[in-house]
Amino acid sequence: MRIVVFLLDTVFFFLVGAALLRGWMNTRRLRMTAQPGPFVMALTDWIVQPLRRTLPRAWAQSTVDWGSFLAAVVLALAHAGLLHLLWGGALPGVQTLGFAVTVPVLALQLLLRTALQGLMVLLLVYAVLTWVQPFSPLIGTLGRLLDPLLAPVRRLLPTIGGVDLSVLVLLILLQIGLMLLG
Repeated sequence: MRIVVFLLDTVFFFLVGAALLRGWMNTRRLRMTAQPGPFVMALTDWIVQPLRRTLPRAWAQSTVDWGSFLAAVVLALAHAGLLHLLWGGALPGVQTLGFAVTVPVLALQLLLRTALQGLMVLLLVYAVLTWVQPFSPLIGTLGRLLDPLLAPVRRLLPTIGGVDLSVLVLLILLQIGLMLLG
């Protein structure tokens, strides 16, 4: 049973993470022709496009990509529902609260965990590339994605000896967030 749960967690982590990344990239107005744009579009088009058609016109014309974020929520709810059904309603380590309470709580937990872990991966790739290959085309994309999160840390923490420690501080904060999430 643990293998099935692991496989479900992995598949839904990538799907939810791709939907969140697609929404974040579109909200930041990044071109979807450069990587990871084609990858996340290929993973999520099957659910994002139908959801976009069902959204109210005001939402569809917003600067926020509500279709992608809604896809992440729907996928997280599907994951939680599958887990609930797989365990027959008695999830290990979760108090039996009923389907209507357990599924949304598990979905929210998956969304938060995926967002935090996904940001950690993006930060690690960004940090490694800035040291190893600072002129990579991916640096610009990652910089535009991560700058809204790194800018407040950079304002509080100056560079020390020419080294920007904002990525390290943000990684530590994200790890604390994951610990609090449990």
